[in-house]
Amino acid sequence: MRQLSSTLLAAQKEATHTPYVKVEASNKHAGAVNLRWARLYTGSEDDYFHAVTMPEDGSLIRVRVTPTSDSRKLYRQRVADPNPESDFSQWVYTNQYDVVIVACCSLGAEVSVFWINSDRKLYQLKSTDYGVGWGSPELLGYTPTTAINGIAANYKPNGDVALFFADQATLYVMKCINGSWGDRAAWDKSTGDLSGVATVYSGDWNLFVTGKDADGDFKLWSLVYGDGEDVAAGTWSELKEFASAPSDGNFEYRAAFMDKPDVERCFFVERFTGSKSYDRPFWSHSASDTKFIDNLWHEPVPFNLSSEYGMAIAHHSQYCWLSAPYGVWRAKLTPGSLDLTADVLSLRQGLTGTKGDLAVELRNDDGRYSSPGQGDLSALDIGCQLEFSPGYVTSQGNEVSPGQAFTLNAYEHASSGGKASLVLHASDGWSLMENWRARHQFRWNKESDEMSVKQILKFVLARVGLKLEVKSQSSVVTGYYPDFTINPNNTGDTVIRRLLSFVPDVLFIEGNKAYIVNPLSSDGSDYSYGSSHPLVEGRYRIRARGFNRIQVEGYDPAESETIVVDSFTWDEIDRLYDRLRQLEDKNIDTVTKAEQMGEAYLRQAEIESVNGSILTPVNCGQQLYDVIDITDSRAGLEAAKRRVSGLTLVYSPRSGEYRQRLLLGGV
Repeated sequence: MRQLSSTLLAAQKEATHTPYVKVEASNKHAGAVNLRWARLYTGSEDDYFHAVTMPEDGSLIRVRVTPTSDSRKLYRQRVADPNPESDFSQWVYTNQYDVVIVACCSLGAEVSVFWINSDRKLYQLKSTDYGVGWGSPELLGYTPTTAINGIAANYKPNGDVALFFADQATLYVMKCINGSWGDRAAWDKSTGDLSGVATVYSGDWNLFVTGKDADGDFKLWSLVYGDGEDVAAGTWSELKEFASAPSDGNFEYRAAFMDKPDVERCFFVERFTGSKSYDRPFWSHSASDTKFIDNLWHEPVPFNLSSEYGMAIAHHSQYCWLSAPYGVWRAKLTPGSLDLTADVLSLRQGLTGTKGDLAVELRNDDGRYSSPGQGDLSALDIGCQLEFSPGYVTSQGNEVSPGQAFTLNAYEHASSGGKASLVLHASDGWSLMENWRARHQFRWNKESDEMSVKQILKFVLARVGLKLEVKSQSSVVTGYYPDFTINPNNTGDTVIRRLLSFVPDVLFIEGNKAYIVNPLSSDGSDYSYGSSHPLVEGRYRIRARGFNRIQVEGYDPAESETIVVDSFTWDEIDRLYDRLRQLEDKNIDTVTKAEQMGEAYLRQAEIESVNGSILTPVNCGQQLYDVIDITDSRAGLEAAKRRVSGLTLVYSPRSGEYRQRLLLGGV
């Protein structure tokens, strides 16, 4: 149950009360700002290696290399106050040519440009006045070869710098500490050739890498070079995959860029060499409120552009910027919101363990909502986030319970009898999961323990931007490592249900998070109805269990024998004889796992054998799978425990209705 203030808790238990609901629209998607890019510059520069950074004064520093036909010259640009009226066409030649690849970064007033020449020389060019004036190039050393397809650098807040470059199959790092550059050091990974690297400093140097693995398959990886935050200083984390393409297919990845304006945001190029070939930028971002090392990324999304060398990303203040040699884009980074509360005519919310919907009717008698998505209503558009907070008027004023979020899928204008309204139709994170389709195959735990059920759940939920949190959990969800495959075109909700079938835990989505719960029969009550909180009506049903015996069959590869384990609910068998369900799962390779699986299924049957519903005034903090106790003397119930399996909330000031119906299950 969501925590409520003492005054709000008291108000919702009173015999008479004044409802208050808060509804806001925001330019977010699963908690992260939905960047709407506007192109500010379209030029004729060639598509080739480039980079961008923004020092503390907000100027835009761009660098680019010309193609081989123009001697691979290095140019730089500084736009002091970048805006839609700025001139992004003026470049300064640095008198450097035969440049293989380039990168840049900044901290405060200091800006650094790094490049590698065709003679393997690695240079740094530095400015200490926001890119206005520049020193002379400094030779830092030599690279092993000139086969460099990725270079990136970033400052640490104390002024230290880490420079990364990918030389064929090896990623190297060079660090400048207290103004002194050290020798390059190679990573400890085995891969095929790399095609891109990007970095952001956030306690460690977080890296985004494109290239091939040792088998020649194309990969997108996240990687951390430690500085003591999540990884020990000077060491490398594991390479963690978040996209893959087979070596014998037509897809590959390259040209990595990354920045952290709010969450980590990355760009890369997907190359397709099939019948209708393309080089298309894609973008992704880390799930809100997660750690980079956990590798929890939103499913990559295509960008409307053709580019072989990708799009560099930077930010300053309230804007995020994209750059290619021939283009500049800008998107507002700050969250925008629109308070709809005063215009709500009615509202209906429905929640179950696999679905959540919200319908909101707004007054539109004066045409105030005639043009959603435009002007002052720009935040109210298809795809925006609707935030719903139920509450009451208390002694402290208007109080609500925040935390619920929905995605606006549709709106409709209604007019009748001289009245007009706008009806919003939104759904929760389950619809995001339902609409997610796997782009390629993922497989874990084929030959060794890689990811538990919980870790795979985290990975899949992050593909739509949701973070997994724990209210309670079983030992099975963290200790079970099934041989699990996601095939192309599998839907997210189907994948989630398959994963949950392995464990006794359940999952519900609220706001931009998914919560895991291990429902135990010993769980205590979170809230009471019928004693202190009024109870309008109730229906309570007990039925026979769908099955009372389950036979789980697996296989022990070590002993080369079949495992068969029966689990029973003897009281039910005594009453109804046995109702058998048989389950075969190749992941079951021990008797203990078979027993755990059987008990999980019997627990679910036990919970489902109790159902019914109660109608009450709204409890603003009620959540799915909470345990409640009900006192209803008319039905012979005295503090009887039930578990909430569904919720419908109705708010209609015209009819004086502010109630919720709770669907019930067994504890």
